[in-house]
Amino acid sequence: MKYIDIVNGPKQVSTMVQGCMRMPSLSKEDAAKVIRSAYDCGINFFDHATVYGAGEAETRFAEAFPLTGLKREDIYIQSKCGIYPERAEFDWTKESILASVDGILERLHTDYLDTLLLHRPDLLFDPEEVADAFDTLEKAGKVRWFGVSNLVPMQFELLKKYVKQPLIINQVQLSLEQSQLIDQALYMNNKTTEYSINRDCNALDYCRLHDVTIQAWSPLQIGMFGGTFIDHPDYPELNEVLGKLAEREGVSKAAIAIAWILRHPAKMQAIIGSMNPEHIVDACDATKVNLSHHDWYELYLASGKFLP
Repeated sequence: MKYIDIVNGPKQVSTMVQGCMRMPSLSKEDAAKVIRSAYDCGINFFDHATVYGAGEAETRFAEAFPLTGLKREDIYIQSKCGIYPERAEFDWTKESILASVDGILERLHTDYLDTLLLHRPDLLFDPEEVADAFDTLEKAGKVRWFGVSNLVPMQFELLKKYVKQPLIINQVQLSLEQSQLIDQALYMNNKTTEYSINRDCNALDYCRLHDVTIQAWSPLQIGMFGGTFIDHPDYPELNEVLGKLAEREGVSKAAIAIAWILRHPAKMQAIIGSMNPEHIVDACDATKVNLSHHDWYELYLASGKFLP
């Protein structure tokens, strides 16, 4: 495993993050195996959200954790709040944030979160309310560090005008198939391809400039919920290159695809969501791979991109 220090945040966190969205489908015994398998691979960072199983992911994690033999201080726990599918809205009001964190802590059976992320932007968010909520949570010792997910730079700047705490993380989608975070810079000013469309207002460069750690979710996903591109018949060229590099490195195709993300100099974290201990081990092999500059571009082009 490889580790990074998050600027203004926790130190020596694993570059691989274990996502817990699918944990509600497991028994507490199987969930404990997932947690322990991830930890034994070197993962010390676990990602939750109030919307994952309507809180059941956090509940199952708490039920399983005592079976792992681990201590709370052995790991970093992150959760996200702000999405309310039952009322079809995003909500970053102070009342919502404070109530959400209280629920998270109760479900996780812990006194504090290492990091709290605001989960997708509330179009009506009041930055002063958010700042007040963060101050309350920090003073109460309920949250150590704060961040966001899927936020564009100007929304970042608006929050930073009022929020005293550093915003240390932006959790966004990135994979070989969903690489729009990277694409636009290559195709700028090119009207012949939709890759030139700026879909995120240069969020990657902004985060690098301001020492915000990118957490890449769905690193193997087609679209948002289209399944994995690994061995998918619609991606023959990509799988051919993944297979060639996987054989060379003695790892799985999935490990190569994740290594492509970790090869980027932005020092990102990659979130894996598998609940299969064998798949977790395979994915963590990504941190053993050292892709060359040429390898990175070969994979990028095999995913369907082209050099202008």
